[in-house]
Amino acid sequence: MSEVSQRAVLLHLPQTKNIDIEFENITYSVRNGKKGKKHILKGVSGKFKSGELTAIMGPSGAGKTTLLNFLTGFQTGMGGTIKSNGTLQSKKGADQYRKESCYILQDDQLQPYFTVTEAMNIAADLKVGYSISEKAKALLIDDILDTIGLSVCKETKCGRLSGGQKKRLSIALELIDNPPIMFLDEPTTGLDSSSSLQCISMLKALARGGRTIICTIHQPCATIYEMFDQVYVMSAGSCIYQGASTNTVAYLAANGLNCPQYHNPADFLLEVANGEYGDFTQELAKTAKESKWRTSSTPPKKILEEWKNANRDLYIQGNNNNNNTDQDINKTMILIYPPSEILRYWILLNRFLIQMYRDWTELYLRVALHAFVGALLGLFYFRCGNDASRTISNFGYLTVVVTYFCYTAIMPAVLKFPSELPVLRKERFNNWYKLKTFYAAFFTVDIPQQFLFATVSVGISYFMSEQPMELSRFAMFLGMCVLVNITAGSFGLFFGTVVNPVNGTFLGAILTAFMLVMGGFLVFLTHMSNVFYVASYLSYIRYGLQGLVQSIYGRGRGPIPCPEDVEYCHYRVPDVFLKEIGMADDTYWTSIGALCVNIIVLRIVAYCTLKRKLSSP
Repeated sequence: MSEVSQRAVLLHLPQTKNIDIEFENITYSVRNGKKGKKHILKGVSGKFKSGELTAIMGPSGAGKTTLLNFLTGFQTGMGGTIKSNGTLQSKKGADQYRKESCYILQDDQLQPYFTVTEAMNIAADLKVGYSISEKAKALLIDDILDTIGLSVCKETKCGRLSGGQKKRLSIALELIDNPPIMFLDEPTTGLDSSSSLQCISMLKALARGGRTIICTIHQPCATIYEMFDQVYVMSAGSCIYQGASTNTVAYLAANGLNCPQYHNPADFLLEVANGEYGDFTQELAKTAKESKWRTSSTPPKKILEEWKNANRDLYIQGNNNNNNTDQDINKTMILIYPPSEILRYWILLNRFLIQMYRDWTELYLRVALHAFVGALLGLFYFRCGNDASRTISNFGYLTVVVTYFCYTAIMPAVLKFPSELPVLRKERFNNWYKLKTFYAAFFTVDIPQQFLFATVSVGISYFMSEQPMELSRFAMFLGMCVLVNITAGSFGLFFGTVVNPVNGTFLGAILTAFMLVMGGFLVFLTHMSNVFYVASYLSYIRYGLQGLVQSIYGRGRGPIPCPEDVEYCHYRVPDVFLKEIGMADDTYWTSIGALCVNIIVLRIVAYCTLKRKLSSP
């Protein structure tokens, strides 16, 4: 990463405000069965300053990730206080700076079907909207990608990036609105030594712009360890050192622990934390509170201003070919404002549509399978719709259609939100949009998708089975199939937000089987006992099947032709058939209303369960 590229982000991103984070006596414990409570954090305190790159270190189980989750607000239920800039505001804990920070999780959750540039543009639209011009937005994105070192892979899809590139892109996406506080969980995990060094170098350059950057890291090499301005080391829920990385050896020596020559101080510190030289946790926890081991490395404000002014001429000179003027630069330095949720809704809707279009398994494969099944059903029930001797078989066709749409809608829906959950959790937590905005866009794009699948399948089987060739009846038939699709998908979304995918798939299959038994075909409604007849009102398959039956045989349909080689057709008159199966008094619009109520209730419940699931760490 060149010197000019490091400076570019300081020049064009809006001025960050300096926010220091201070926490005192943070405690947290969990139940440990019959053993009582297990104390994860034991009254830890500390301060993280702006302009510094701070590492939270410690062995596995030391509590570093738990502390980071509390500082970000990703987890609640702690004891103690958290302050920003030395002031305990009206908001509690991390809520006082939540909207001015970002949390980059260990796993890089990216949309694999978008290129780097497209991902940056979508993030920019969601974060800054129209508060800056399109030209300024493009300039901002180019500067960030240049700073992060991703300019060479602008047109590469996110799914094809290397581990280091994905990590840098995750950071680049959050830099668009220039948060003054950045939290990162294990940013070097899964990266080789070169990529890890580049990642930490980039974070340190960003910290020099006045940001407060805090990350957890397990066991860095000596070169990376020295790059941290401050180190916060934990052991068994306590802090055993907080200060400059360059003071580590002296600190340990002052406590009778001499680091061997040519030994990595980070390795030796972790060995001490693991108790390899004895239990020094309590002793070090007391001396770690001394402030003399901290040496501020934040550049004075005057130096920062001189640095930016010096880089201004360099940057303009380096971009003369693009005809960038002072006016363009000033535009990018104005304050940015987040867009409205309505605008974010349209942005998310467009992202869903593009993602659906590019995912061949999401659209093309499913369309092909629906067409295949439609043709298969058409061949199996060939010409039975206009044959009075095959009315029961045609009733079976209607049942198979409803059941087919139930299974093909509920199973993918069960898996949908679990696959989207990591991206949704990250973007929502980092203030890209509100959950209701995401949910509304998701629901909107789901409707035309279900309509397309139903049209492809029904459009083939309906005509091959020679159902009534009336536009109104076909529209009623298709509309009912779409509503059954959406209702089944709503059940799937609900299961996907309350249980894991395996259990959700099992519950979805069991639910569909139960609904099918109560649907009115395997056992006619007139043949059910009173108890099961009442229970059948809980089956959305019953309403779907009633709607299809009414669209085919209701609304005053005339006698059905009886083949010449058949002596008697008992169900030649549709009213006789409707009365026999117990659906003579049901109306099409009653079924429509019942399914709509199911959809509304299930979507609201699924939203509540999804919100609750996102609130848990």
